Amino acid sequence: MTKANLMSDYRLFGADTSPYSQKVRSFLRYKNIDFDWISRDRGNEEEFQAQAKTPTVPLLISPERPASQDSTAILAAVEADHAEPSAVPDDAAASALALILEDYADEWLNKCMFLERWGQKPDRDAAALRVLVQLYGGKRPRAYKKAQTQIGERMADRLPLVGATPENADTLKASWQRFATLLNAHLKEHLYIFGGRPSAADFSLAAQFQQMLMDETPAAWLKENTPFLVAWCENMEDPKPGAPFEDLEKLKTTLAPVFAEELSKTYLPWAKANAASAGRRKDKVSATVADTSFEQTTQTYAGAAFDSVRKAVKSCLSNDDLNTFLTETECVSVFS
Repeated sequence: MTKANLMSDYRLFGADTSPYSQKVRSFLRYKNIDFDWISRDRGNEEEFQAQAKTPTVPLLISPERPASQDSTAILAAVEADHAEPSAVPDDAAASALALILEDYADEWLNKCMFLERWGQKPDRDAAALRVLVQLYGGKRPRAYKKAQTQIGERMADRLPLVGATPENADTLKASWQRFATLLNAHLKEHLYIFGGRPSAADFSLAAQFQQMLMDETPAAWLKENTPFLVAWCENMEDPKPGAPFEDLEKLKTTLAPVFAEELSKTYLPWAKANAASAGRRKDKVSATVADTSFEQTTQTYAGAAFDSVRKAVKSCLSNDDLNTFLTETECVSVFS
């Protein structure tokens, strides 16, 4: 770790195995912000606990704001403090769609990633070892097998909490593969999702797929079926603005199918039902997802996050381009 007198103003505690850590790290790189990357391990646990409110990464310590662990809030705060290079599309309609896609990545695609990593044994064992090596400062401990097994079992036990159950497995697998295929077609025509520079949607989505590319089973599928998405993920490690954002009119030919064929059928009905369940303080939520019943434990944080997105998008529905896009992709009813 950097000595105190050489510390940067920004310090990011994270883990290579955390998509939200990757999301924030790539964003700080894009903003050309000097920061210390601190891979969370046993050696810095006391320092982490002194600043953290929850046991999860990322944790960003910045010069003028309170320490934060919410990746979406972190990106918004950094954007406000460092406007250039911009990560907010100039087109108001595109900016609203970026909010929706960011939440899709954080709250729905993460389920898919979690299932792929911890729901099948070959990937689970490899992932558990990566976590263990990280905790030991990058070195594999001598007697590691028992600890590796314990990590894998503990993470597998968490699958139901995010809805990644055996009953939902086929729905989730079909969902992320469909989304990846549609996004690949879009990225074949565009450097980033909204044109020549990345938005929060790019950082969130890429972070989830970057994790899948660490795991043998989903990585093999992605490399075989979605080469443009894979190249975009590599670029998103340290992205640079290539050109201005584009208007929605120039994007919608390949972007509309992403919403019409995937978000409208999976994430949006689930997010709406989950937010309602959280509002009523119910323990369980059930939604019709891709014509299939999808049941899981209510996710309170995800409900609050979607309520924020829904409020922001609803306030923009007077924008004709946004309203038309959401109507044509059968998404508008969730927000109107």
